[in-house]
Amino acid sequence: MKNVSLLLLGLIWACSNSPSSEATYENFEEILIADMADATGANTIQLQAEKDIEDLKIIKTATLRFPTDDLEKTRQRIRAAVGSYNGIIQNDRSGKGYNEWYREMVIRVPSKHFHTVLDSISNGVSYFDTHEVSQQDVSEEFVDLQARLKAKRQLEARYLELLRMAKNVSEVLDIERELSKIREEIEVREGRLQYLQDRVSYSTINLYFYKTSVETGVTVSYGSKMWNAIQSGWSGLSYFFLGLLHIWPFFVILILIFLFIKRYFSKKNKKTTSQS
Repeated sequence: MKNVSLLLLGLIWACSNSPSSEATYENFEEILIADMADATGANTIQLQAEKDIEDLKIIKTATLRFPTDDLEKTRQRIRAAVGSYNGIIQNDRSGKGYNEWYREMVIRVPSKHFHTVLDSISNGVSYFDTHEVSQQDVSEEFVDLQARLKAKRQLEARYLELLRMAKNVSEVLDIERELSKIREEIEVREGRLQYLQDRVSYSTINLYFYKTSVETGVTVSYGSKMWNAIQSGWSGLSYFFLGLLHIWPFFVILILIFLFIKRYFSKKNKKTTSQS
């Protein structure tokens, strides 16, 4: 770690002479990572070292879609399988689509039991509309995040040393500004690392199973069709007369207008006849 010690001295000297020289701090994280790699006898941070420790970071995911004759029975069977292996049902939703009743479930199970639970769920399924299983190796990202997080924490420690050596308010503000950036980056990397660890520890199974709803047709005889037509016609006639009753005032007005016009023309004709 001789390089790190020399770098720290150079950084302290640079900061004390020029507190705002951000270019001095900019690549410090990369230098720390490279120095840590040299200290372990490696030129770069590589995945091989982790493979030797047998701890690969794999995110496992499955998506299943299949029909069933009994939605509730299938749901109970899945819940029992998940509970037996310390899994959790993260989401459970049911509904009705076009010509089918369905249920959607999102299941999280310990990764070591992933394939066992998957086999248990698949047991008794006649066929799958969808059966997808994927595995994403995030070991390299995991190792890189750990290394960069370690470097950021070391960088934070260096800046805290510089803060104790600050000579005026301007230097204190400059260093605290850099510390704030570093701590934000630490939180982001910690959050990403925690997310990956959660996804690696617990695998995800997305389920969609459904039951087709069949509507049975009824054969209707010709006589029944005729009787239905007569009933329909009578109903139509009834509605027609009921409709007329609703508009009876209009008929009264039309009759009065007709009588008035008839009387007017009748008087007019009589007058014409008398004049002749």
